[in-house]
Amino acid sequence: MGSFYDGINLRDIVNKIMSKVPIRKGKYWVYIVRCKDGTYYTGYTNNLEKRIALHNSGNGAKYLRNKLPVTLVYAKEYRYYKNALRRERNIKILTRQQKEELIRIHEINNQCNWGTHA
Repeated sequence: MGSFYDGINLRDIVNKIMSKVPIRKGKYWVYIVRCKDGTYYTGYTNNLEKRIALHNSGNGAKYLRNKLPVTLVYAKEYRYYKNALRRERNIKILTRQQKEELIRIHEINNQCNWGTHA
């Protein structure tokens, strides 16, 4: 007597499942805002303008509610959700000094129009 798995190709099952997984491609932003108290908050979104407005309305992240208004000091666009999420995590582990250096370099690049997309 054969097992339940006889004749089932695992690769076919994985391919079928993966074909239904949406590829999150589009415009995603990683951003840093400076809060009223001078602290920084890092996040990601697919609508940067709306997210900043949401934060400033007090309906965004709980962390920011007592630190309003916030000012956008860094934003970088990514084509893939996964890349934006990875970059957000990497920025969140930076020290304050490293974030300030990142912001400074970003400001210089924006003045020179050297912005790139990942």
